[in-house]
Amino acid sequence: MNASARPRAVEELEVTEVEDGLVIYDPGRDRVHYLDPVASVVFTLCDGARNRQHIIEATTGLFKSGDVSTPDVEACIEQLEDERILQPAA
Repeated sequence: MNASARPRAVEELEVTEVEDGLVIYDPGRDRVHYLDPVASVVFTLCDGARNRQHIIEATTGLFKSGDVSTPDVEACIEQLEDERILQPAA
């Protein structure tokens, strides 16, 4: 993991807020992604301005101690990148 990387959302995604997170539609791939509250926070923080370490610290700070760990957030970022809804900032 590169802690200085600044992930950001892929362009052209349609993001809809729902009661328990976000629904993200990728029209280019015709795929729908349902993000739980933790993944929604991570996705929202991935705006290209924050590095991975800041995203991890902000996310773990928002949830009760122990509910969300650094490895949880790292895995979430990696999964969002694997699903191609996040990409490293240029």
